[in-house]
Amino acid sequence: MHYFISHNSSSENLVRAQFLMQTAMKRLEKEFYRILSTNRESLDPESVSSRGSTISSLSDFEEDLEDELRTAGESISEVERVSMAAMADLKAIADCMISSGYGKDLNQVQKMDWNVLELRIKNWLNAVKIAVKTLFYGERILCDHVFSASASIRESCFTEITKEGAMTLFGFPELVAKCKKSSEKMFRTLDLYEAIINLWPEIESIFSYESNSALRTQAINSLVKLGDAVRTMLTDFESAIQKDSSKTSGPGGGVHPLTRYVMNYITFLGDYSEILADITADWPLTLAWLVLVLLCKLDGKAELYKDVALSYLFLANNLQYVVNKVQSSNIKFLLGDNWVAKHEEKVKQYAANYERMGWSKVFSSLPENPKAEISPEQAKSYFKNFNAAFEEAYRKQTSWIVPDPKLRDELKISVARKLVPLYREYYENHRVGLSRECGSESLVRYAPENLNNYLSDLLYGNGGGGSISSSSSSSSSPSRSHGRHGR
Repeated sequence: MHYFISHNSSSENLVRAQFLMQTAMKRLEKEFYRILSTNRESLDPESVSSRGSTISSLSDFEEDLEDELRTAGESISEVERVSMAAMADLKAIADCMISSGYGKDLNQVQKMDWNVLELRIKNWLNAVKIAVKTLFYGERILCDHVFSASASIRESCFTEITKEGAMTLFGFPELVAKCKKSSEKMFRTLDLYEAIINLWPEIESIFSYESNSALRTQAINSLVKLGDAVRTMLTDFESAIQKDSSKTSGPGGGVHPLTRYVMNYITFLGDYSEILADITADWPLTLAWLVLVLLCKLDGKAELYKDVALSYLFLANNLQYVVNKVQSSNIKFLLGDNWVAKHEEKVKQYAANYERMGWSKVFSSLPENPKAEISPEQAKSYFKNFNAAFEEAYRKQTSWIVPDPKLRDELKISVARKLVPLYREYYENHRVGLSRECGSESLVRYAPENLNNYLSDLLYGNGGGGSISSSSSSSSSPSRSHGRHGR
């Protein structure tokens, strides 16, 4: 593995070897817990303390186990022999896990392919809990008891036993933090930070000696470097949003890929809200700020649509997606109910603007007072204008899309509640006067009760884009697809 890291860090053989290493680590971890479980009674701190005089001659696990047993002599019981053998095995496993995953040559971390490095981070996250809470903690208990008569020997013994492994263990996250930054590395970096911060009380307690100050400093340095890396990646992420040059989400005004990517990313960040609060304390860039940056960027993208109604539909779609993501994640607790309510109201404003701009021609094609007396020629003109305006709106909006079912239904219901009664009133007052005229059927194309059928087709993004007029062929006209005057 060292060879491939030095000569070809992206080699498939290196990835395969790391997978095998991870499998071995899991097997060792199971064995570690099995030994602990099997020897629970003889390995608990109270039992270890009760055998102080015996253990004092066996505390150095670097010695061969057989030598230790011979040194102990006949005074050691069978239970104590099993206990000492178990402790020797535990140390051998722990040493193997630490040395295999985290050797001295860790400067190579910065040259690793990310897939390989991520596997090593996973191994470290599993190993660090065992190392701190079991291995180092156990060493401290043994040293404190065995050398209780001498504080200086107690300290020097514990420091000598643990310093190399602990420095290597606590130094690994700092090396990761120094790697090239990218958004994909954010969450593993946060995992490393979280692991150290959660273990810090134990680290501070176990390595409390003055001679352990370098170890505590290394753990703190790793935290600081990881925090710096997270802040750098957040800044880079903000910059990437602002620099995004992709155009609109397509002709239908749907949710932009940038919106999906950013909100999914921020949602995952929300799972680390407590850690991020610690890292970004007294720092202006927060999750709320990233959401605001996205919304400002979407305002700019909306301007790329030539149809104003479609631009408002685009804004409504994207803001609705953002609000949904916030409500269904931990971000809701960061932004608060007021933020959600405020932006839900803004979605309604965008929807109202879409309705006003997208249907204004249709509404204005009918007289202000649909009951007013008008001549047959004027009635014909209004019907012709309505047909043309409605068919144009229909043609456009069958190709527009609203992915959110609730928002889509609300938009169509709102239009129907205003348009259908208005058209029905005009239709019932003026259709009879045209019924005897030749060609009246081509003028009065839509029955009021049938308008809802046409409105139901809209905003699914599956319509055609051909030009439709009052003289359209039967295959193109919406009146042909739903039948004349209703069904």
